[in-house]
Amino acid sequence: MNSNKSFEPGCPLPISAKNTVQLAHGGGGRLMQELIQDVFVRAFQNPMLESLHDGATWPVEKGTLAFTTDSYVVRPLFFPGGDIGSLAVNGTINDLAMCGAKPLYLSAGFILEEGLSLDVLQQVVNSMAEAAQAAGVPIVTGDTKVVDRGKGDGIFIHTSGVGFVPTGVRVLPTLIQPGDAILVSGDLGSHGVAVLSVREGLTFDSPIESDSAPLHRIVADLIECDIEIHCLRDLTRGGLASVLNELATAAKVGMTVDESVIPVSEPVRGACELLGLDPLYVANEGRFVAMVPASQIEATLAVMRQHAASSQSAYIGAVTDHQSPPIVLRTVLGTHRVLDLLSGEQLPRIC
Repeated sequence: MNSNKSFEPGCPLPISAKNTVQLAHGGGGRLMQELIQDVFVRAFQNPMLESLHDGATWPVEKGTLAFTTDSYVVRPLFFPGGDIGSLAVNGTINDLAMCGAKPLYLSAGFILEEGLSLDVLQQVVNSMAEAAQAAGVPIVTGDTKVVDRGKGDGIFIHTSGVGFVPTGVRVLPTLIQPGDAILVSGDLGSHGVAVLSVREGLTFDSPIESDSAPLHRIVADLIECDIEIHCLRDLTRGGLASVLNELATAAKVGMTVDESVIPVSEPVRGACELLGLDPLYVANEGRFVAMVPASQIEATLAVMRQHAASSQSAYIGAVTDHQSPPIVLRTVLGTHRVLDLLSGEQLPRIC
């Protein structure tokens, strides 16, 4: 067949000089290897990762291992006080800490959208590396995939973590019992409001930053000080109200909390009133609730208040016998209202 047209391939060869993610970065070839070496290995460097095996291996002491996995799809990628990278590291560390575990190692999987700026990717990866180094928990293995332009939203991150639970430590919802004190580690709602402010272009008189932070050192100190921890739970999606409902259902107990002593900063309270949100349902990424015997309230608060992330810890209520509805809030007016589960989310894509 004769044709004067020159041959034009339907799928042009990738050009490595481009400063955006290409589909070929997820294809297993040279560009993918360059991305892995230049971005991920360079940022997360440690002996276990550098073998570039299909996974990481390590010896373990006699005891119990804890394992957790999570995914992060927060929008926008960057917000006051953090970003999707540091959030993924801190969130996974915190899930291990809530099991009473010492976090040991993390893995990280990246779903990247074609066209993503490599500068943005590098910024996120550097933030993850800094968060992991600060927490003392290395990222030792991972994976990268690239999806077509328009089929993702920049970056999604999937993380898993492994930790070691010391012998004799048991931290479970089923250990909660009537009479236990309910403690919260700090002021509520700043993460959700910080993310929303950037997403919707809102400004407030006082700056609001995410509370994203690793919590494992606080938990380790509680264990070291022989606090009898019955249960811990980080207050992420759904906030305090949702977590209390989940724990009450699992333990078959009721709970009563006092609104007047639940810490909420004035900027967050004002923003929630303006936006029609309830701070007790707004997400947090550096706060947790603890259930301990009533006899250990002061000792527990003393340990928690030694850490910046839990310096505003407060005793907010008590566990009761099973009741319906399970969670009752004593309001600042002296009345009572039910804290029920929401049917959905006040703020989607928050972590």
